Amino acid sequence: MSDGNKGPESIADILGRLFTSRGWGRKNDRLVLEAAWAAAVGPEVVAQTKVLGMRRGVLEVEVRSGPLLQELAQFHKRALLGKLRPALPAVTLTDLKFRAGA
Repeated sequence: MSDGNKGPESIADILGRLFTSRGWGRKNDRLVLEAAWAAAVGPEVVAQTKVLGMRRGVLEVEVRSGPLLQELAQFHKRALLGKLRPALPAVTLTDLKFRAGA
């Protein structure tokens, strides 16, 4: 198969790329977010957090402990972004937002 002349793309391929580039609405994409988060923070932190989703390049995470929320936001945010960006190449991750949870 030649790379030179592929012909027209299917609308499904075009829409799939568009949805992937614009957000994480599908279940499979959510699993990718959760797996990337778990790999970035490790088992102790992942047990105390929950990925809420991605909005406009910001990964939102619920944190069950106030002290852990402060630690993640103040001391680990930059390193976490550095780990998450390569794990999520289909989106532009600009920030992490932590919310207090139950």
